[in-house]
Formats: sequence, structure tokens, C-alpha cells
Amino acid sequence: MNKRRKTKNVTSIAIKLNAIKVRDLFFKFLIIDAILMAILIGLWCIESEKSFYGELVNNAERAINFYPIETATYTVIWDDGKTMVKAASYFLYNLRKIIIIVGMVEGIFLLEEIIFGTARVRKILKPLNEIAETAERLSNMVFDEEKFHSLEDAISKISPVASDERIHIGDSEFKGLEDAINKLLDRMRDSYRQQARFVSDASHELRTPISVIQGYANMLDRWGKSDESVLDESITAIKSESENMKNLVEQLLFLARGINGKTQLTIEEFSLSNMINEVIEESKMIDDKHVYTYINLEEVNVYGDVGLLKQTARILVENAAKYTETGEKIVLKTGRNSKGEPYFSVQDNGIGIDTEDIPHIFERFFRADTARVRKNGGTGLGLSIAKWIIDNHNGYFSVVSRKEIGTRITVYLP
Repeated sequence: MNKRRKTKNVTSIAIKLNAIKVRDLFFKFLIIDAILMAILIGLWCIESEKSFYGELVNNAERAINFYPIETATYTVIWDDGKTMVKAASYFLYNLRKIIIIVGMVEGIFLLEEIIFGTARVRKILKPLNEIAETAERLSNMVFDEEKFHSLEDAISKISPVASDERIHIGDSEFKGLEDAINKLLDRMRDSYRQQARFVSDASHELRTPISVIQGYANMLDRWGKSDESVLDESITAIKSESENMKNLVEQLLFLARGINGKTQLTIEEFSLSNMINEVIEESKMIDDKHVYTYINLEEVNVYGDVGLLKQTARILVENAAKYTETGEKIVLKTGRNSKGEPYFSVQDNGIGIDTEDIPHIFERFFRADTARVRKNGGTGLGLSIAKWIIDNHNGYFSVVSRKEIGTRITVYLP
């Protein structure tokens, strides 16, 4: 009974709203018809004057007698004595036909709105009515303190970080709340695992340079004061490891700022071809052990943060150099794919990557087994930084690699 009464109330509201809409539409049609008649009459009068006198004179005397329609006339008297008396009955008959046709079309629209408008309004009001019904059901729900305590006990027994347990008290009324809490727990646990892994990996990476520095510092303390060879070796090693540690900390801070939204992109249009050409020239100056080649298929302009995209290109080039033997070629290329998306790629003839490792190369601190044999160390964060930069440009990577043949990494910037 209550539901039927609510349905009647919704129908009554829909009828009232539709009546207001029909009334407004009717008056809009009246205004449109009046404006249309005024425009047509004005145009006819102007055309009549020009046909008779040759031009339109502002200070002429004009008189319109449109009633009765059978003897309707339009009279104009000019200063030079010329007078025009033109019959308007034929024009008025045609005007009446036009207004009747327009009125019939408008009447069809009004009739359609009267017949179907209420149903459309009810359809629009349906979500609001459902919200109101849900709110009423919630307000009338009998509070069961025992159920509340059951849910509270279930939540208190769950560890958000240490287990994979889920809340389930078997009450249909709390099903939606259970699902929401379980999804929140899943996100918390996933976030905790990522954070724990990140801290563990960062600690592991920092432990090595710290141990090396500590070892050489102890050696300096014991023998370096009097042995110049030990002194030089220790200073060189400490400087190298300090630089590695500094790079690691800087990259960690970059990723942390990016995740927290503190790294802002400066978007501008620039030449991707020129940017890659600059990276090539810089690489040739820094690294004379490899042969760098640039293939520019076409001049490409993109929108993005030129500094961050240049950093991405440098990271890919540095990786290629680490895994490629001395004297081998590293090829950079720019162009557009078949979809018209701009891209740049870095290809080497290095040791390659195992197929099962490719999906993980952008993870923080990930190192494939083949990467462990490289002579030059790294932080394991370069590709993670590159991925963050490209993700924030709405771009994506394509990686093709074969063991002992080489690797090609392409960056697409749609």
C-alpha cells in the first residue's frame, strides 16, 4: 500500500512538471510565431517599396490596413508626391497558410509532449525516487546491536598487514559493508607489501656502498696513514661508492616526489627529433666506447615535459651502453607508427633480456640474471623512473629483446 501511494505521488509530480513544460513550450511557440510574422511582413513591405520606388526611404509616410483581409492594402507616400497603394490580400492569404502549417507542426509537438511527456519525466524522476526509498528503508531499519557487535568483533580480529583473512559474518544486511571493508583491506595489504619490499630493496642497495666505505675507512685507519697506495685506493673507492649512494638517494627521492604528486610536469610543444639529436651528441661526448647512430625517419613534434622526456632517453641510452660490448652500435630512432603516434627508440646489440624477465624490468630494483654480470653497476631504479615519466605523459613502452642479440625499447607518446 505504501509503495502504491509513493508511485501515485511520483505520477502526480510528473504530471505537474509536464504541464508546466507544455505551458512553457506553448508560449515559446507563440513568441516564435509572432516574430516570424513580423519578419515576413517587414520583408514584404520592404520589397514592395523597392519594387515601386527603387529604394527604401526612411522618412516616407506608411500606413498598413490589413483588415478586412479581402481589401487589405499597404500605402506609402514619399516627399516628392509619389504614392504607392499595394494590395496585401494575396500576401496575407499566403502568410496565413504559412502560419497554419507552422501551427500544425507546433501542435504535433505539443500533443506529443502532452501524451508522452509525463512518462519521460517519470523516467527522469525514477533514480531520485529510488534514492528516497532507499533512504527511507535505511531510516526505518531496526538497529540490531548484536549484529553491530558481531561486525565490530570481526574487524578487531583482522590484521590489515599480517594476514590474508577476510571479514565474513554471514549477514545479508551487512554484505555490502563487508565487501567494501574487504576491498579496503586488500588495498592496504598490497600497499604494505609494496612498501615493505621497497624499504627492503632500498636497504639492501644502500648496505653495499656503506659497507665498502666503512671497509676502506677502517683500512685507512690501520694502514692508510703511512701507505700512499692504500690511501689512493681508499679515496678512489670511497668517492665512487659515495657517488653511487648519492645517485641512489636522488632517484629514490625522485620516485617518492612523483608518487606523492610533488613532481609537476611543464608541458610544451617541442621537436622530439631535436631532443634525441641532443641526447646522441651528449652520449658521444661522454661515452667513446660505443658507436652511436641516429635515424630520423621524419621531423616529429610532441607535447610534453622536454626535461623529463630527455631524462628518459638518457636512461635508455645508459642502459644500452651498460649491456653492450665495446665497439658495438647503439641506434636511436624517431618517427611515427602506423597509428600516427610519435615515438623514439633505443636499440643495442647487447646481451639481451630473458623473455620471462621482460615484464619485470620496470619494477624497482629488479635485475635480471644477465644484468648481474655487467661491469658497470647501477641502482636498479632507472627504468622505474622512466616508466613513471612516460606514464604521466599518457605514453607506453614496447620492449623487444633476444638473448645475445640485443634489445630495442620504444617509447610511444600518443
